[in-house]
Amino acid sequence: MINIYKVLIRNELLIELQYPLALLIWMTEKVLEPIIYLAVWTSVAASQGGEVNGFGVADFAAYYIALLLVGHLTQNWHVWTIEWYVTTGEMSKFLVRPIHPIHDSITNDWIFKGLMMVIIIPTMFILTWLFAPSLQFQFTNVLLFIPTICLAGALGFIGGWIVGLSSFWTIRNGTIIQMYFLLVLFFSGRIAPLELLPPLMQQIAYLLPFRWFVSFPIEVLLGWIPTDQIIIGMGIQLVWIIALVTVSIGVWKLSLRRYGAVGG
Repeated sequence: MINIYKVLIRNELLIELQYPLALLIWMTEKVLEPIIYLAVWTSVAASQGGEVNGFGVADFAAYYIALLLVGHLTQNWHVWTIEWYVTTGEMSKFLVRPIHPIHDSITNDWIFKGLMMVIIIPTMFILTWLFAPSLQFQFTNVLLFIPTICLAGALGFIGGWIVGLSSFWTIRNGTIIQMYFLLVLFFSGRIAPLELLPPLMQQIAYLLPFRWFVSFPIEVLLGWIPTDQIIIGMGIQLVWIIALVTVSIGVWKLSLRRYGAVGG
């Protein structure tokens, strides 16, 4: 399997580097979203005396600079590519291979995120210089952030994979994908820290998986959560991963029975 991944990674890297303009556009999109949120919420805080529900300008800056990193490492695009594979018949090419198509999605995810770090890291330093965020990194939190973000990335990946499989059933699943991203936007902590949501929405967010692959790792990195709660949170992440992997296996088997495209 290691040799297989070496080949997949090399091929995927060559493909990505063939489209530098597209890569630049994706880089710009990745950077703009958290910057827009950051500009909006820091302006709101400044207009209300420097604070919104306990969040100051420096707190918003820290949160959205961390979101730039966490959001990038946990977001995925195969929810769209699976639909393209199904509608064009490209999926047939993957199904005749001796390995599961998910391995191609995994390598694509790794390469894309790795290449994007070229712009993500410098942008974080620039935003830190411009907005003077409230950053108090502790060694323990940074250390715990590593397994937290790995679990968060896996959770976001599996969730996106399941949503992408809906294309086997609907052919055009753009509406389902948009609904999925809308839920992620509100209940993960992307559009605003969850503490700023109404109490009912906060309770819903804690019951859904989205908070555990965006807001939670951000709070861990920034040191906003005690160590014992971080351990509990990682346990919740692991439970969600196991549950979604189980669901994805079942959905994949059912999806293959629905697949009728040819070509590729």
